[in-house]
Amino acid sequence: MPTSQSTETRPSADTDPVPPRLLRRWDAGAGAVTPVPAGSGRRCWRVDADAGAFFLREYAEPDRRRIRFQHTVTAALDAAGLPVLAPLPARGGRTLVTAAGRGYVLYPWVGGRGRGGLELTFAGCEALGALLGRLHAALDELTAPVQQSMLVPTPRADAAAAAVARMLADVPGDGDGTDFDALTARRLRERRDLLAEFAGHQPPDIEVSTVGHLHGSFHAGHLRYGGSGNVTAVLGWDGLTTGPVAGEVVRSAARLFACDDERGLDLDRVQAFVRGHRSAYPLDAGQIQAAVHREWWERLCDVAPLRHRYLGENGAGGRGAAALVAWWSAQLDRTLDAFAAPYTDAYADAPDDGHAYG
Repeated sequence: MPTSQSTETRPSADTDPVPPRLLRRWDAGAGAVTPVPAGSGRRCWRVDADAGAFFLREYAEPDRRRIRFQHTVTAALDAAGLPVLAPLPARGGRTLVTAAGRGYVLYPWVGGRGRGGLELTFAGCEALGALLGRLHAALDELTAPVQQSMLVPTPRADAAAAAVARMLADVPGDGDGTDFDALTARRLRERRDLLAEFAGHQPPDIEVSTVGHLHGSFHAGHLRYGGSGNVTAVLGWDGLTTGPVAGEVVRSAARLFACDDERGLDLDRVQAFVRGHRSAYPLDAGQIQAAVHREWWERLCDVAPLRHRYLGENGAGGRGAAALVAWWSAQLDRTLDAFAAPYTDAYADAPDDGHAYG
């Protein structure tokens, strides 16, 4: 019979050690391997080796074709001088190494710290928008052209309303539940009413828009800053995808500059961010407004955050607090104008005298 100590230290499927000879596949030398926090179903380590510090990423079921394309792109972005980490080739020249049926990728370790979008000055927001614009421009240069007419399916309000109705049926009625149940019912009714009120505002499935390769998940969690306040690394390239460029600008701004309360979006920072993007990758006001319309609509029809927040189910996704939807719906015309303002002549000629510049 095993002792209690051996029982406690027996590795599980999620704590299996790194394959013994794996690190020898790179010219990093021997090193200590320390697990680092990662998302659900992911395993990553810090490797402190003779040649320096590294980040080791595991893929349980590697999609070799997709990963190799991602590596080609990120290596090219790194070579172009952008703050993107290129994967390190193993001794055989490959950047994706397989062992025991799993894939492994080694990167240089990046220092710096994370910063929320609302921590940035206006100048910092503008610089961050310009960085995203430079990434978009470089992706256009380094990848094959993307078909310019894209069908982007639009969520249906009636399907979202039906999902909300099913959720409401699972919430205890008045007087039969807790205060939290009452709050849940109120939030669900609020969304149901918004879906009914704005049912006629659905965006089209096909829009004329500049499309290309996109980062796919450009938000504060994937950005690292150095002591000077500059971005030292843009992480999260597993989300590399294609789509409307304006859509990524709007999604990124909405995730970076959303407040956690009734203030909604910080539109001053949004405008600085869009202005920065325009300086490196000009679109036009119409594309930006169409992307704002679509992002708002998709949030309105996305009930996963409600399920997660109020019913305890998984699937909150990356759209942030459900409360933002009510604010955005009330401020739809204002947000359409604010996001597009950097593309107007009046805005371009305005002095940059905001208190958060500097």
